[in-house]
Order: sequence, then C-alpha cells, then structure tokens
Amino acid sequence: MTATEPSECRMANDIALNLAHLPAGQAATELAGHIGRFWDPRMRTRLRALVDSDAPGVHPLVVQAVKLLR
Repeated sequence: MTATEPSECRMANDIALNLAHLPAGQAATELAGHIGRFWDPRMRTRLRALVDSDAPGVHPLVVQAVKLLR
C-alpha cells in the first residue's frame, strides 16, 4: 500500500487482512457482506472501478468480494 492509494482500496484491504484467518470463500463472503451493509453506494462504486481497472495493491479477497457484490 502507498500513501496515494485510494481510501476504498486501503479500507477494503484492511478488512480483508482482518478476515484472512477464515477460509477464502467465507472471508470473501464476510467482506462482501460488510461492504454491502456499511459502505456508501459511492464508495462501493469506486471500489468496483478499482477492481475493474486491475488497480495495483488490491487484495485478492477484495477482488472476490466485489465479484460477490455484483
């Protein structure tokens, strides 16, 4: 992560790291649920755009979670 990394990426990555002790599928489901329940729609849109653009530094669990949100 870098200081210029978008805040949605940084926040999603932090949550993913906290869920990394779970099996990957469960962690992605939990992360998607958290993002769906607590994130503003604009934040979800920006996160989807980051994932869609293959932005560097996006944790693989975040990518999986975004796929679940679609």
